[in-house]
Amino acid sequence: MRGLMDGSDHYPGGETASRPPSRRMSRRTPAVSVIVGINVLVFLAWQAAVYMPGLERFMVTNFLVSTTHLQHGYFWTLVTSAFSHSELWHMAINMFVLWSFGTVLERLWGTRVFVAFYLAAAVVSSASHCAVSSLYIGSGDIPALGASGAIAGLLLAYALHYPRHKILLFGIVPIPALAGVLAFVGLDIWGLIAQGRGGGLPIGHGAHLGGALAGAVMYFMYLRSTYPTPSATGPRSPAGTASLTVEEAHEFERIRVKIETHGPHVLTPKEQAFLDRLRERIMQAGGGPR
Repeated sequence: MRGLMDGSDHYPGGETASRPPSRRMSRRTPAVSVIVGINVLVFLAWQAAVYMPGLERFMVTNFLVSTTHLQHGYFWTLVTSAFSHSELWHMAINMFVLWSFGTVLERLWGTRVFVAFYLAAAVVSSASHCAVSSLYIGSGDIPALGASGAIAGLLLAYALHYPRHKILLFGIVPIPALAGVLAFVGLDIWGLIAQGRGGGLPIGHGAHLGGALAGAVMYFMYLRSTYPTPSATGPRSPAGTASLTVEEAHEFERIRVKIETHGPHVLTPKEQAFLDRLRERIMQAGGGPR
């Protein structure tokens, strides 16, 4: 299956927060585990398909997405292609990044919202690949597979929630999350322009950009107000209609700076409990940080 535009990845790194402050963060992350498991099973099916022509036809028909596939009515490939990898390195990178960032977001949002977000980003990224390959590159039969687009959406949402949290660029250079993710969005734009000129690499830049756009839209339309985080709300205290004492305001500001400097995973149980109490008071008062 070599030569496919498979959405190969170039992610900024896997250093993430494991416990952003919220009562929701005590939840487990079953969705991420299930998604990883499905990807592994589909990968194994691709490996078996090398020796089974019938299975190979089934995989090509049902686990690749292209404009041609959609024209023939295989609309489910908008989703199934996002759970599909035919090369080990491709799957390993995607699943590592998914586990690193996805577990944080599933704890923050809850499993149902996480699954809805992931599937929506997957569909938009697959549709973006088809639109770009047909309308921009001029070839509607370019197939694609991989979780790259959906994960690009997760990365952008993570960076918007925790813009100053340090991640490792290429696993080496520490950089603020938002700066790192936006840098790779820029690389995807550059790569897409190169592909439109007949060059570039066999990477699904259109899928990456579509997934990132979906992540940004869902963040600003829903996630920012529903799941506010100290790193994303700026320097203001979360007063809303619930008042804070001077000591509480100082403590909140101290924790906010700590998160932005070192990441949410460094919070102590006491600090997490403090933020949890503030969130509950704000929600009960009908207000919240904006």
